[in-house]
Amino acid sequence: MGDSKKYISSDELKKHNKSEDLWISIQGKVYNVTDWAKEHPGGDVPLLNLAGQDVTDAFVAFHPGTAWQYLDRFFTGYYLGDFKVSEVSRDFRKLHSEFSKAGMFEKKGHGVIYSLCFVALLLFTCVYGVLCCDGFWIHMFSGGLLGLLWMQVAYLGHDSGHYQIMTTRGFNKFAQILTGNCLTGISIAWWKWTHNAHHISCNSLDYDPDLQHLPMLAVSSKLFHSLTSQFYGRKLTFDSVSRFFVSYQHITYYPVMCVARVNLYLQTILLLFSKRKVPDRAFNIFGIFVFWSWFPLLVSCLPNWNERVLFVLTSFCVCSVQHIQFTLNHFAANVYVGAPKGNDWFEKQTSGTIDITCSSWMDWFFGGLQFQLEHHLFPRLPRCHLRNISPVVRELCKKHNLPYRSLSFFEANVWTLRTLRTAALEARDFSNSIPKNLLWEAVNTHG
Repeated sequence: MGDSKKYISSDELKKHNKSEDLWISIQGKVYNVTDWAKEHPGGDVPLLNLAGQDVTDAFVAFHPGTAWQYLDRFFTGYYLGDFKVSEVSRDFRKLHSEFSKAGMFEKKGHGVIYSLCFVALLLFTCVYGVLCCDGFWIHMFSGGLLGLLWMQVAYLGHDSGHYQIMTTRGFNKFAQILTGNCLTGISIAWWKWTHNAHHISCNSLDYDPDLQHLPMLAVSSKLFHSLTSQFYGRKLTFDSVSRFFVSYQHITYYPVMCVARVNLYLQTILLLFSKRKVPDRAFNIFGIFVFWSWFPLLVSCLPNWNERVLFVLTSFCVCSVQHIQFTLNHFAANVYVGAPKGNDWFEKQTSGTIDITCSSWMDWFFGGLQFQLEHHLFPRLPRCHLRNISPVVRELCKKHNLPYRSLSFFEANVWTLRTLRTAALEARDFSNSIPKNLLWEAVNTHG
């Protein structure tokens, strides 16, 4: 090489891709993060998914500039001999640098204050409607307000998980527990665990937990081969039960979304009481205890069981709009099988995301996440900037001949239902070698 530096090749780096031997490269310098993975604030999953690769783009996207100073203690002394930067990555890093110099990552606007005030108003109105009013429709309206509250609180929790929305890290953590655990019953620890994996492995069928919904849903026939979930560490078995549900998923999609929160409650409890290392486990459990204290108590104040059940269903149905939105952003986008690669960060994000077009006055309703691609490329960027950078991202995609899909809410629903229906019809193909199920055969017998 003509200098005193020590080099290794990309092939040699790939050998260090296990939890007990985990190396990565950033800007061509090789780091040993084996021990650090256990302490990594974003969890060990993102590091394991990108182990043995150059991860510069992902590092730039997820970390503030102050994080660079901590890398030297992990430096192995090696450089990547065949380190190259693609034109797409070069432009992405340049754009990120421009945003950083403009102070956009620190300028959060007043959205947090407005959102907190709105959430407080929704909560007060909901509680007042339940406790101080007798009308059936007022009670149902209160349930709808609770569902809307959960949506807005989820956006705040999402923001606080990606960047600091409060003045200090301590207050930010308090905001996470309050918005996530106490008000919605969904653990911020569970959200971070799954969401970071989703960002890193966007739309990988075996690495992205947000696409692993068997036996109820399958976005691709590739899931019919019983892939192994690298996130959950178990096989995603596609058996006769899965085939039955998937075969009608384009019909059951909206009803499933209406009760999707039940699964999130269950996932929260399974994680918090598992043997897995959970950051701030005690605080998370306390927050969940708070939710399951006030929510059942509020519901019990309704006059009869009919209203109680309908109140809960109304809140779930209103909040289901958010669950639907999250699926619209990804279900109809491109999918792939395998581990994410560090050298095609920009390409994978454009391939696996779909934006939702809406007027600026509706930004509060979608929480900024209608700009899904922009958020995936710049996850630390406050939502108040996402609309402004959208034209720049669109032009960059056009320059490199990459997809930039932006659909209306109605069009996105059509695309998603078409994707689900395509997979449903393929699931009905009896040529698939799946163990016979008498219920399946009885329902699908013709003649």
